[in-house]
Amino acid sequence: MEISYANSRIRKICTDDKVTRKELGASAKFLRERLDDMLLAENLEELRTFPGNYHELTGDRKGQIACNITGRLRLIFTPDHESNITKPDGGLDWSKVTAVMNLEIVDYHQ
Repeated sequence: MEISYANSRIRKICTDDKVTRKELGASAKFLRERLDDMLLAENLEELRTFPGNYHELTGDRKGQIACNITGRLRLIFTPDHESNITKPDGGLDWSKVTAVMNLEIVDYHQ
């Protein structure tokens, strides 16, 4: 899957190991695992079988997807497509999502 980043800060955290360790401490290795899994998967549907509990969000985060890094810490991303990636019922067709944009790393439970 292709990965892009919403801004330079999230790009640095996700791609620069020194920055990742500084920002996330012991959780850095789990972020690296999630990103490696994303790169290995051909589409979002494949990630359902990987660790991380990939799931669609609701409410004010509708349209976003999260995966667990550690504890309550989540990597938040969106599909990064111009083409139609929805099912006939309007839901997201995970098998058509082959590119994502990482938005943030956050504990949104606070």
